[in-house]
Amino acid sequence: MITQALILSAILFALGTFGVLVRRNAIIMFLCIELQLNAVNVAFVAFSRLVGIEGQVFVFFVMTVAAAEAAVGLAIIISIFRHYETVNVDNFNLLKW
Repeated sequence: MITQALILSAILFALGTFGVLVRRNAIIMFLCIELQLNAVNVAFVAFSRLVGIEGQVFVFFVMTVAAAEAAVGLAIIISIFRHYETVNVDNFNLLKW
C-alpha cells in the first residue's frame, strides 16, 4: 500500500514538474505547482503510516501554505493580465532590467 502511494506521488510530482517546464501559460504553471504540492502531501500521508501522525501534521502546514500561495499567486496573475493582457510568460519580462 505504501509503495503504491509513493509511486502515485512520484508520478504526480513528475507530471507537475513537466507541466511547469513545458507550458508557458502562467495559470497552467500555477496549477502544476499545486499538483506538485499535492504529490508531496500524498507522500507525507504514506510515510505517516510508517512513522506516525507527524506526516499528517505536515500535510496541514503544506495545505496552509498552498492556500496562501493560491490567494497571492492568483492576485499576481490577475495584476499581470490587467497590465499586459496576456498570461503567457514569454510575453512579459518583469524581472529584467
